[in-house]
Amino acid sequence: MIRRTQLYVPSVSEKMVKKSVELNADSIIFDLEDAVPPEEKDTARKTLLKFLKELDWGDRELCVRINPLQSPDSFADLAALFNEEKVDCLVVPKAENDLSFLHKATGKGVLPLIETAKGLTKIEEIVRSEGVIGISYGIADLALSLGGDYKWYEGNQYIKTLIVSVARAYDVDPIDKVFFDLKDTDGFRRECEEAKKLGYVGKQVIHPSQVMIANEVFSPSREELEWASRVVEAYEKARKEGKGAIRLDDKLIDYVHYKLAKRVIEFRGQ
Repeated sequence: MIRRTQLYVPSVSEKMVKKSVELNADSIIFDLEDAVPPEEKDTARKTLLKFLKELDWGDRELCVRINPLQSPDSFADLAALFNEEKVDCLVVPKAENDLSFLHKATGKGVLPLIETAKGLTKIEEIVRSEGVIGISYGIADLALSLGGDYKWYEGNQYIKTLIVSVARAYDVDPIDKVFFDLKDTDGFRRECEEAKKLGYVGKQVIHPSQVMIANEVFSPSREELEWASRVVEAYEKARKEGKGAIRLDDKLIDYVHYKLAKRVIEFRGQ
């Protein structure tokens, strides 16, 4: 499953739920949490269930961000979604503990969001949960929980590296956080590029205008594909000749570079 883009869609908005069918995001995350006022939670659930029955998103991954498990609203969310076969994944805000029970109870994938101090310290336990398919984080909520400055934490390399390291250790998708400034397209692209270099597979986005940029950044470029093809061809030829490393364009190419190149090519085939 490719997750270059995961687009948040307010479940309470009929217009935006309908519009999401036309958008080229790899995953759609219908939001029952932050995008829905407390007095409209029931309406949002009913709206979502109505359109899940009426609309067709093809083979795209459909997720729902439920309310925090610490909140009574989460029980109503889970009851509504329990038998909804179109929903592939539950996005869990403010995850702080093992989430295996969610997967066992619903049969759906689980994508936790690290948004609290406790969640950050228990991230490995959370990611090891049965059914976890990926992980992301919410920097504003996390900064609030830590008592820090949101702007300072926004570019914090420790948190970014910790998230991607734990995700890769347990073979789940690391997906970078949302970018709030919709006018700053250059900043958004730059953050996508930085996340890709750190090892993230994609980006959670909050507006259709961000989808094209993220899809482009997190897809292999023509130059990357050409390089990968040359590396694989040259290395496999050398291996048949009993060589463990080769020189290509005056650069040393060994098994690690070969595996990196194979990953680029395999992505293209998905």
